[in-house]
Amino acid sequence: MKKVLIINGHPDKESYCFGLHASYKKGSLERGNQVREIILANMDFNPILKYGYRKRTELEPDLLAAWEDIQWAEHIVWIYPTWWAMPPALLKGFIERLFLPGFAFEYQEKSPFPKKLLSGRTSEIISTMDSPTWYYKWIVSDIGGRLIRKDIGAFCGIKNIRTTYLAVLKTSTQKQRKKWLQKIETIAKK
Repeated sequence: MKKVLIINGHPDKESYCFGLHASYKKGSLERGNQVREIILANMDFNPILKYGYRKRTELEPDLLAAWEDIQWAEHIVWIYPTWWAMPPALLKGFIERLFLPGFAFEYQEKSPFPKKLLSGRTSEIISTMDSPTWYYKWIVSDIGGRLIRKDIGAFCGIKNIRTTYLAVLKTSTQKQRKKWLQKIETIAKK
C-alpha cells in the first residue's frame, strides 16, 4: 500500500483532467493505496510569489494543508493540461508559493547543490495537450514535463517514474477519451 497524492492543476472543474483524476483515484484505491487529493480549482491562495525569495509571504490555510499532504505522500501524481508548452499558471503559482527553501529544499553553504528535503518520494505526470506528442517532445523539447520532472521534482528529491501525455485532445473522439480514462485507471492499478 502506498500513500498517493493526486495534484490536479486544472483551474476548470469541468475539464477532462477531472475525469483523468477520477480514473487515477479509482484505480489507485482498487490497488489498495491510500489517496489524498489537492484540487487547485478548489483552493484559496494567491499564486504570485509577491516578494520572490527576498521576503516570505505567509502561507494561506489551503497551502498549509497542501504542504501537509505533500509531506504525507510517498507518490505524487501531477494531472494538468499543457498550455503554451507549460503547466497552467495556477499550478506554476502553487509550486512557486509552496516549494520553498526550508520546505522542499535547503541551500547548503559552499555547495551549488541543495539538500533535497523531499527525497524518497516518487512522482508521475499525466498531461493533456492539443499538440501531437511527438511535436511536443522533439520540437518543443518537452519544456513543461522537464520543468515538473527535473527542475522542480529532482531538485527537491522527487524521482519521476512515468510521464503520460494524452494528445491531441481537441480533436479526440469520445471513444478515444474513454480509452484514455481506462488507460489511466490501469496505470494507477500497477
